Amino acid sequence: MEGDGVSVARRLARTVGGSVVEHRRFLTASIATSAFGRIDVTTSRSERYESPGALPRVMPAGIGEDLRRRDFTVNAMAIELSSGAFDLVDPLGGRLDLARRRLCALHPLSYVEDPTRIFRAARYAARLGLAHDPSTARAQALALRLAPYPALSGRRIAAELVRVLDEAQAGHILAGLGRSGAFRLLDPGYRFTAANRRRLGELPRALAWARGRGLEVDPIGLAGLAIVGGQPSAVAAAALARLGFSGGPLAILERALATGGALAARLARATAHSARARQLRACAPVELAWLWLTGAHDLREALDWFVGLDPRAVSLNGDDVVALGVPRGPAVARVLAEVRDARLDGTLASRAMEEEHVRQWLARGG
Repeated sequence: MEGDGVSVARRLARTVGGSVVEHRRFLTASIATSAFGRIDVTTSRSERYESPGALPRVMPAGIGEDLRRRDFTVNAMAIELSSGAFDLVDPLGGRLDLARRRLCALHPLSYVEDPTRIFRAARYAARLGLAHDPSTARAQALALRLAPYPALSGRRIAAELVRVLDEAQAGHILAGLGRSGAFRLLDPGYRFTAANRRRLGELPRALAWARGRGLEVDPIGLAGLAIVGGQPSAVAAAALARLGFSGGPLAILERALATGGALAARLARATAHSARARQLRACAPVELAWLWLTGAHDLREALDWFVGLDPRAVSLNGDDVVALGVPRGPAVARVLAEVRDARLDGTLASRAMEEEHVRQWLARGG
């Protein structure tokens, strides 16, 4: 809107009974309401980029200038409300481009100014059935040739990936971004492969699998693995760090990349259920999801079995085995692990058999 959008947001929040979060730097505000969901109020503004990839500096401006700073013609339209006529304001031909299923950037350096537009272009194209016009395709290719962009934060790229994952065609969009070279924004040494394409295409299914089984998996963590899997270790580590991972979370992702293949091979060779379970218990949820994403049918079945195990399958608990004579301390965990493994392998089938196993364990000297 033209004028002071933040002040209007405050008044609107009082009227509808919502709370306001102000973003003064960008002249915007968001209102959270129970009745209407989230309402965004934006002051019409112009912007200037101090360097390629940096966040812009914004200034209040008229609606014409505001529309000319947008990403593409199809989202450079507005509705005139003040007169009640509800006329379309479309100075750049967005309505015609939408009708012709054409995605047009507003100027040749649009993607250089803000490379995250590459991700938004992919989302709009998939959602609305649009194709890049030739000049827009050339503008995107130019921006990727000029990468990297030191002023472009990895958090902004991660935020765009989150939005992509919310799309109905997320796998298709991610694979298209890979083919275009967009992931070189994470590291200039990145090279998209057929394996990356397959994994990104399957990523939404892997995330759905994890959610359906109650695994707490960071979508960006698993997406990061799908993006960098198979890349040189230095490229993969740099790309994951750029997405905002560090410390323990980064170490888990790097472990998944380094050991996932060998772990899958060991699981394939294991004949006892207990042997499979012991190896999978050491995995973080994102590692299990990565194994599912990269695994064949048999491995996926094994993972389904593992995450579906009933933790109550063992009748005895720590107090029970102490009552049977096991000393408190590490021995309790050791004997319970033996009982659990024997249950998985089918050699124990009742509480009485578990108790007898503990007595035999004690007789052997633990």
